Amino acid sequence: MPKATNADDSDPSDGVQIDMISGERLDGMATMEKIRMILDGVHDGNIVILEEGLTPDEESRLIEVTMAEISPDEFNGIEIETYPKSDTRNSSLLSRLMGSDQPDTKLTVIGPANQIETLHKDETLISALVSRN
Repeated sequence: MPKATNADDSDPSDGVQIDMISGERLDGMATMEKIRMILDGVHDGNIVILEEGLTPDEESRLIEVTMAEISPDEFNGIEIETYPKSDTRNSSLLSRLMGSDQPDTKLTVIGPANQIETLHKDETLISALVSRN
């Protein structure tokens, strides 16, 4: 994952790196390329924010791959939160449950499970506490 700053300019112990990935960058990637890029960033202790999120199939595959990589001494897994960028309050409950009328564009936040804790989530806000474990 490309770094936003030179290694000489920052010390990793100074904070948490946040990688914000545009939908344009993800467009040309296969599912496993996306998953590998995300997990490589999270393995490095970074928080990864996807502008357009993942499809439900991609999210399922991300969780499968993550579960296979969990080890007690090295990798604790991921915390993932997603919400639509557009308003879904006008959709019927049934159509939301059945998966129709869902907006295609959504924001996804992914981070190491031992470093990110979701404090609050609603239609317009994800609030998280990030530690430097």
